[in-house]
Amino acid sequence: MSLSDPTATLMFAEAAEAADVVARQFARNHATMETLAASLRAAPPPFVVTCARGSSDHAATYGKYLLETQLGLVVASASPSVGSVYAAPLQLRGALFIVISQSGKSPDLLRNAEAAKAAGARVVALVNVEDSPLAQLADTVIPLHAGAEKSVAATKSYLASLAALLQLAAYWKQDSALRNALDLLPDALREAWQCDWTALTDGLVEAHNLFVLGRGLGLGAAQEAALKFKETCSLHAEAYSSAEVKHGPMALVDRGFPVLAFAQPDETGAGTRAVVDEFSARGAQVWLAGAGGNLPVAAAPHPLCAPLLTVQSFYRAINALALRRGFNPDLPPHLNKVTETV
Repeated sequence: MSLSDPTATLMFAEAAEAADVVARQFARNHATMETLAASLRAAPPPFVVTCARGSSDHAATYGKYLLETQLGLVVASASPSVGSVYAAPLQLRGALFIVISQSGKSPDLLRNAEAAKAAGARVVALVNVEDSPLAQLADTVIPLHAGAEKSVAATKSYLASLAALLQLAAYWKQDSALRNALDLLPDALREAWQCDWTALTDGLVEAHNLFVLGRGLGLGAAQEAALKFKETCSLHAEAYSSAEVKHGPMALVDRGFPVLAFAQPDETGAGTRAVVDEFSARGAQVWLAGAGGNLPVAAAPHPLCAPLLTVQSFYRAINALALRRGFNPDLPPHLNKVTETV
């Protein structure tokens, strides 16, 4: 692979497939989602628990804000070590336990799913490998239908995880506006893939660290971006809520400090833009993806779709940045495609 051609990487090719993946997933999972949503309405869970690691856990962060804002259910993130290393039983009777995994075979996630099922929870697996151990033990399987993903950096499978959560929320809530937005999402993802974020890559070629900000539904996108900076570019990045960053971390932000911010087109957007304005006034090097920002974003068919579009544009930019910094984004040092932890 030429380290000068960003279109030659597996990461580029796989991320470019996201729109087709999402369209395929929505079509193939329609019946499963209808059945699952009807059963959840008939027997509503008292709360929801998510269990995941890495990019999948960033998808779970999106799922938390999605389900809490749309369905009014408390959503908690399970710490996998509690169920695996500590083997501590949790009171989960009646809960909806959502496990998100690309491979579906990490031992800690399997142990947590088994423990949740034994405790009386309903286990739903969002998984890309349909014949995986996780899929076999789940009560309901929602396949991601992302196809083979060979680059170590997850892209289309992450977006497929967000899309699956979005489809679940739309069907569960019986939200016609959101369901209509699902039909428009693949084309919006194609538009997002064409957004030019060269201004970001130009500014980070020599960078050593940065903050990535989001809030609410956009926080998971910020977490995912920070991870990608680390794993593909060897660039230290920390993700923060645009509210949480004010509780200490912003002491680091001074002249020239790089900050990438994702502003959601919802109630959190104004607060994120206010923080961006404050940092810009200090002389920080700031990039804003969102209304009034200096990075273009695709129009979202629904505010809940916006994080998927932001991340899709980001993936194209981070792939190019990795190459400009001299790294192969498909093969980050010290990492494997499938990570199994206990």
